[in-house]
Amino acid sequence: MNRVLAHTGARHPIVQAPMGWIARRQLASAVSRAGGLGVIETSSGETEACIAEIHAMRETGLPFGVNLPIRFLKDDAMLRFVCESGVRFVTTSAGSPAKFIAPLHAAGIVVYHAVPTLDLALKCVDAGVDGLVVEGAEGGGFKNPEEVSTLVLLQAIRARTTVPLIAAGGICDGRGMAAAFALGAEGIQMGTRFVCSAESPVHANFKQAIVDASETGTWMINKKSTPCIRALKSRRTEAYVAEGLMPPDALKGIKALYFDGDMEAAPALAGQSAGLIDRVRTVQEIIDGTVAEFLDIAGRMGRLASAGNFG
Repeated sequence: MNRVLAHTGARHPIVQAPMGWIARRQLASAVSRAGGLGVIETSSGETEACIAEIHAMRETGLPFGVNLPIRFLKDDAMLRFVCESGVRFVTTSAGSPAKFIAPLHAAGIVVYHAVPTLDLALKCVDAGVDGLVVEGAEGGGFKNPEEVSTLVLLQAIRARTTVPLIAAGGICDGRGMAAAFALGAEGIQMGTRFVCSAESPVHANFKQAIVDASETGTWMINKKSTPCIRALKSRRTEAYVAEGLMPPDALKGIKALYFDGDMEAAPALAGQSAGLIDRVRTVQEIIDGTVAEFLDIAGRMGRLASAGNFG
């Protein structure tokens, strides 16, 4: 049995990434209703709003998860709430999950941690996580400045661990899903693809910028400092790349970009998969298309294996 499905309760092993401010009920419920797993973010730091979103998701009766970004949590209030809320699946990220695993497990919660390197993956497995979200450098948002592609990272982690893996970074369709499964994943996580969906709450300007982007349409920014991010190319991000550093307040205008459509208000966090996205689609279309394409490719690979040749 697919362990990601067993852990999440979703119909399809397709997880929506926990983008700050974006990964709330409007998008998460659409993903879960379409058969994937919607995830509620808490990285925005808007504790009361995120708690309300979690309550609202619970009322839908749909399976869903919550992300706890360890470095960005001001205190243990969100951890305590999640442990008492009836949430069944949590992803942790941005730090060591070691102190979080015991209370989450005590509450009956399955825990996957997002990792950008093999070393961190091994430490998390030793700490007792139930699974890993393997985040390659192709993905958008906050990144490890030491870039390792999803293709390489999945192979490295699969060779050294037995826990279920969710592949993230550069995946937006069934081709990417099939490739991830061939490398040992049991699920995928998509962020940029769901940002560019009809149900995504972001402004149409952001969605169009993703559609217009090429496969070289993003930059890794601030690699010599923190946070290191991947974002769409723009006048603002071009200046940051030229300077070699991003100012500490670079992301303060992110809500104006997301919801007002000012594409120069902040770096527009997005992954390289933007270059594979040709139009805005509904979440149902995205998930149905991804699953159908995955099954078609898996069927063709199976037929090759049965024939004992390469076609």
